[in-house]
Amino acid sequence: MQIWMTLILAVQLLSALAMIGLVLIQHGKGADMGASFGSGASGSLFGATGSANFLSRSTAALATVFFCCTLALAFMSNSASVRGSTGTAGGSVLDRPASAASQPATAGAIPGAAPVAIPASAPAASGAAPR
Repeated sequence: MQIWMTLILAVQLLSALAMIGLVLIQHGKGADMGASFGSGASGSLFGATGSANFLSRSTAALATVFFCCTLALAFMSNSASVRGSTGTAGGSVLDRPASAASQPATAGAIPGAAPVAIPASAPAASGAAPR
């Protein structure tokens, strides 16, 4: 199961990087706006661009691969936690208690601060204070 998760994660990362590269390479819709005002060679300002070219089709295919990998990783992670490999009975992260939330809060304490222990050899309040 770990090999499949690693393989799917690698495919997801590669598809994300390739998709970023393809999006940066593509010609934007508003790039012809300046040409349409100056030369009049463009047909319309933000009109139809025609059929999708190779870059936009490959970007859509990589986006599909990315989302399928994301769904597969989420499904495999959830099924691993339901089987009990994480040591809890619940399948959700929200079902598990947080370690900080399970400890009782003391009045006047700073959240996240370490508790201060009072030593057992502390002088009594009714006795004389040492000098």
